[in-house]
Amino acid sequence: MTERRKDLLALALLLAVLIGAFSHILFTDKIIRAPDILNEHYWAVKDLHSIRFFDIFRIDLSSAGWSIFFNSGDTTEGGGASMQFLFYHRLIYWLIPSPANVAWFIVFHLFFGAVGTFLYCRAIGAGRAAAFLGGLIFACATENASLINAGHVLKIATISYAPLAFYFLEKGFQGRRLFFFLATAFTLAFQFFNYHWQIAFYTCLAIGIYGILRSLGIIFAERERSGKGIGRLLLLNLATLCFFLTTVAISLLPLASWSVETNRGAQSGANQGKGGLQIDEAMSWSLPPEELATFVIPGFFGLSRQEGGENPSNIASYYWGRMHFTQTADYMGLLPWLLLPLPLIFRRDRYTWLGLLAVAGGITFSMGKYSIFYQFLFDYFPGINRFRVPKMMMFIPVFGLGVLAARGVDILLDKECRADRKFRYYLLSLVALPLLLLLLVGIELAGKERWIGSFYDMLSQPTRYEQGPQLIAQRWNNIVSETGIAAVVAAVYAAVFVVSARSRRMLKALPFLLLFLYLADVGRVNAKFMFLVDVPQKSKGIKTPVIEYLSRQPKEYRVLPLSADPNQYATNGIPVMFTSMPVQQRRWQEILDIFSFNSALPDMLNVKYLVYDANQYQQEKAQLGDKYVPVFTSPDGSEVVVENRRVLPKAWLVPSVLPVSDRQQGLAILQNPSFDPRAIALVESPAPIPMPAPNMQPPVAVGGVAVTHYEGDKISFTANPAQNAILVVGEKFYKGWRATVDGKDADIYPVDHVLRGIYLTAGSHAVEMRFDPLPFKVGKYLTLASFAFFAMVVGRELYLWRKRVKGER
Repeated sequence: MTERRKDLLALALLLAVLIGAFSHILFTDKIIRAPDILNEHYWAVKDLHSIRFFDIFRIDLSSAGWSIFFNSGDTTEGGGASMQFLFYHRLIYWLIPSPANVAWFIVFHLFFGAVGTFLYCRAIGAGRAAAFLGGLIFACATENASLINAGHVLKIATISYAPLAFYFLEKGFQGRRLFFFLATAFTLAFQFFNYHWQIAFYTCLAIGIYGILRSLGIIFAERERSGKGIGRLLLLNLATLCFFLTTVAISLLPLASWSVETNRGAQSGANQGKGGLQIDEAMSWSLPPEELATFVIPGFFGLSRQEGGENPSNIASYYWGRMHFTQTADYMGLLPWLLLPLPLIFRRDRYTWLGLLAVAGGITFSMGKYSIFYQFLFDYFPGINRFRVPKMMMFIPVFGLGVLAARGVDILLDKECRADRKFRYYLLSLVALPLLLLLLVGIELAGKERWIGSFYDMLSQPTRYEQGPQLIAQRWNNIVSETGIAAVVAAVYAAVFVVSARSRRMLKALPFLLLFLYLADVGRVNAKFMFLVDVPQKSKGIKTPVIEYLSRQPKEYRVLPLSADPNQYATNGIPVMFTSMPVQQRRWQEILDIFSFNSALPDMLNVKYLVYDANQYQQEKAQLGDKYVPVFTSPDGSEVVVENRRVLPKAWLVPSVLPVSDRQQGLAILQNPSFDPRAIALVESPAPIPMPAPNMQPPVAVGGVAVTHYEGDKISFTANPAQNAILVVGEKFYKGWRATVDGKDADIYPVDHVLRGIYLTAGSHAVEMRFDPLPFKVGKYLTLASFAFFAMVVGRELYLWRKRVKGER
């Protein structure tokens, strides 16, 4: 059997092991109990099982995409269109029935990450068994696997591409072949297409550091200092960068344009005027230094939280550390930490130092506000301040640990290393660890009252889900028990290492024993994050009576649910005014901050219906006045639909404008209940045509407007102003929209801070608006050109490979 076939067999075995390790969530008719899955992801993919097979591979790049159903109009300027290239996503959901297809999707990507780690380990000289363990660590380490509990499906998918990118880049440096450098860029682009930009950004950051250090290592360590050699290295690195930028352009250019006007963009005024997040928010999920203890004692600060419901009985204490909350655990298994010293002792080469940098650098970065290093990057390195959750970098230390552990296994199996005196010292340190942990248990038991008194404030700190004096005993008992379990695990590992060093038979079985012990170790912790629940009733296609009622209303009007998740309405084709998103357009966020039911804002935004819980409606009924009238009550009486009787049509003509250059002044006017958007339109620049002076009297009839076409990317009107007027449309102003009046290009102006306006002269006009942002068009053609170029490169590689195989025969 060839070496390549042996590697493929090892990968097939790796897949089988992962299926066994995650069988609990794979072979079931239940669904993962994670809010992000139950409320969002599941509903986005559940119907893919019923589409036609050929529709899986259909790609439509004709439109940048503007959804009328979410958040009063939502877009990323086409930045998400690239997900269509990931047709294998749809294939998984098509092949496997719901709800288990979500879990299979997750496990497939964990396997994909394991494959990349395996290939990288093999590329740097690791044995097959060692590389197998390295891949298993990446897929099963609780730091990655517990993301299942959080329901971060696309985050897991994005993480899975990182090891493969490192593999291709290393192959490129080893052979100085352009193909592998381009494959690195191509992999990074597809990682970006998975829609988790923070993970993609962190991967690119790590890849950039790897490329720089690897290049410097080649220049100095291998003494390739000729101008030709250095120039080639520089060109290969530049080719990687340029090809990545062109391949990812369909996402990167629209998102770069979209992000500028968001509450994290350069114009947001946050972060001392530099844009991005405020420093407190950006660092709110930093890894506290004391939680480094969880690398050895996984449940030291508790595990999981109650967000999706009560935790199962195998969790003795919920998370109570210094982060706001966490849905994951930092544990990576004890084994990789036990193996890590071996390459540092016996193989201090470039791969060991790079792996150590990944571990130490990634952990230091993840510590965020507790690390001077991260604070420096936040202040001076472009892009860092756009993201929160520094701890999200932890997938890089997991990869580095997997690589170092693989090298450690090879050293364990190396006869010369085992005969070295330093190896005996290493074994002694392994024996010392469980003894130290047992000593810690003794100290905890003997000094219980003293320790509890010293850390009373931390131990008694309530959470959103738990309060009361019982927390102290619960948390303390959990610390003691978890420390004891860690001591037992460390003792078992120490015994296996010591015995295998003295027994040939045991040594042959060592890789299998380590595999079994690692799966048992992390499996115990991972089991605390694999919650399953019955599929919600609504997944069977049942719509609530309120949704049925609102589905029959015209799509030009919006709904504001106050009693349920707005996404449930939006996914049923009902336009909603607001959906919660971490990043909002700046103008829109400012409107949300001043929104009031008694102002004209609901009328201007076409909010015709409010959905109340019945009890809440009774409490707020008096405040709503006669403007809002109940029009529908659910049969069980639990929900009430209230209609806004003063809602404005989708578009209306306004006879006069008031230029307001000061943003805060304009917002204050909009807040005023006496402001009438039919009489005056607030604009930010002088009108290009003569307009009457503002008149605070009730508006006179200035003509009618009829909507002739209304869908996501196109809106058409016929307007008949009796005098010069401004056509105001109850849709968000956004720079990607283009307009024509009677077939000629026309400018769209921001009106009333957040709406669109077009100036019209007296007479009859045909008005059309289309969403057609330039960055998407440019990015689309750059990406397609990159695909075509890479296809030619791959074709050439295949041709040379076949030629080489024939030559060998």
